[in-house]
Amino acid sequence: MAKDKFSAVWVSHSSISAYDECPRSYYLKNVYKDPKTGHKIKLVTPPLSLGKAVHEVIESLSEIKTDLRFKEPLIDKYERAWKKVSGKNGGFFDQETEYKYKVRGEEMIRRVMKNPGPVAELAVKINMELPYYWLSEEDNIILCGKIDWLKYIPERDSVEIIDFKTSKNEEGIESMQLPIYNLLVHNCQKRKVEGAWYWYLGMNDELTKKTLPDLKESEELIIKKARKIKLARTMERFLCPEGEAGCRACRPYEMILKGEAEFVGNDEYKADVYVINKPTRNEEEDSVVL
Repeated sequence: MAKDKFSAVWVSHSSISAYDECPRSYYLKNVYKDPKTGHKIKLVTPPLSLGKAVHEVIESLSEIKTDLRFKEPLIDKYERAWKKVSGKNGGFFDQETEYKYKVRGEEMIRRVMKNPGPVAELAVKINMELPYYWLSEEDNIILCGKIDWLKYIPERDSVEIIDFKTSKNEEGIESMQLPIYNLLVHNCQKRKVEGAWYWYLGMNDELTKKTLPDLKESEELIIKKARKIKLARTMERFLCPEGEAGCRACRPYEMILKGEAEFVGNDEYKADVYVINKPTRNEEEDSVVL
């Protein structure tokens, strides 16, 4: 089959995780388009907005020379980033809740300012707006995703993967994030990947070292999951494992379809963005993937 990225099925850590949790959730987040607008739909929540603002500040530093990265205080950059998610645009319906999340983000940014670690060191940027490669040309499947930070090791001309975490929970051992990021970095640039770290910005000054997964095993697992997604798309079969009542993953998006959510605008990808004026899940369980 000739390569055609426009007809290919694109998969990522977030889409694979969504499908694993609930195929219906995957469909509503990645396939469904509102027939009135022709746009995809998106739900914004306070934890997602917190993660978006913090990531915007830190990830932008990799594009600045090391001796100039902290010329402007990071907290000033954070203030500008927060304005983009303030109020209902970030899923906040009252000032008290917004203040609580904003302060959490400020604490993370100040932690980076006091203990910059890898953020003050050389970094590698993959020259692609959205890194991707053909996971399987035969199956017409592309794997894509953005990596938070690639630390450059000049002594060995290699890189280490660093992922910034803004949630209150640690990433589970079953997470597909590191296997996917390892595959992306291996296939989208030429330097050897020799390490991986998570930085739990809300809890630790130091990074948490992770074991790099085996590339071949990771690829086999991701291809297997991607083929399941492609089959579901071909058959147009996306059933919630908990039946018609829905689960915590798909129920909030079903509320959008029922007109029970508030439209607040469009994001940079022209998706229709909605908010719900009540918790959709326990904030302690929320995490963000950017």
